[in-house]
Amino acid sequence: MEINLADIPFDLDFHPSDQLVAAGVIGGNLHLYRYDANALPQKLFKVRAHVKSCRAVRFINDGRAILTGSSDHSILSTDVETGSVIARLEDAHDEAVSKLINITSETIASGDDNGAIKVWDTRQRSCCSSFKAHEDYISDMTYSSDSTKLLATSGDGSLSVWNLRRNKIHARSEFSEEELLSVVTMKNGRKVICGSQNGTLLLYSWGFFQDCSDRFVDASQNPVNALLKLDEDRVIVASESGLISLVGILPNRVIQPIAEHSDYPVERLAFSHDRKFLGSISHDYMIKLWDMDLLQSSGNAPTTVEASASVNSFTFTED
Repeated sequence: MEINLADIPFDLDFHPSDQLVAAGVIGGNLHLYRYDANALPQKLFKVRAHVKSCRAVRFINDGRAILTGSSDHSILSTDVETGSVIARLEDAHDEAVSKLINITSETIASGDDNGAIKVWDTRQRSCCSSFKAHEDYISDMTYSSDSTKLLATSGDGSLSVWNLRRNKIHARSEFSEEELLSVVTMKNGRKVICGSQNGTLLLYSWGFFQDCSDRFVDASQNPVNALLKLDEDRVIVASESGLISLVGILPNRVIQPIAEHSDYPVERLAFSHDRKFLGSISHDYMIKLWDMDLLQSSGNAPTTVEASASVNSFTFTED
């Protein structure tokens, strides 16, 4: 299933309990669609959210609102039912907002192009804490609820771990020679996986963050733009080459390619609320929704043609 946004998307997110998917695009617009495996996607609204690119998108408050961050430094909350503005923070960051993630049902974290991270209370619409985490842009973040730690990767080539209870840094890795672009926790929290600019996956053991304990080098050497944990042993990897692959961790191996965006770089991955669909976006203007049952049912590594043919083939084009 494909949705043509007619613009380059920066981020996507799925509603936590309904069949809705949102995307922010380079022109500053926020798009919201209802999807169904047996019908064409339905456009619910397209709103001019920001004067510059809409770079980060997250559903908040149990899916009643969509939060967006922009290169114009602002963060906007939009009503899901009406598409109207709930609240706007014009100068949420001093630099362009590069990333948003959910922490709890009432808190989110935002990162910017200058390496700063802020934690926000979405009900009170106020900043709870802020950190000058890195020397370059925040590329990705993830939250470990068991330890109440926020992990972030940056273009400066380092991984940081923040203790949200004590509001201070817990650990920071040495600087690697390449930008770190993505991060997930796996193996029941014992391992942290980072994707890098040169295609290497860096594996850190929890509690030993100064240097990685293992490296998995992909022969293609394409930047790993996004990581999405499938389970504790497998991660979905999105690369600059346009290929989306399933990778095993410890033992480290490429299990199989599962989808692709031709030759366009894949920027973001996300699961639908029921994990029936894998969503991906790329510079081809498309949101692609991949049927997870079909992707996982293939026992052999499919070619890119087979991967494309294994999903519903109809396309919805933006007016």
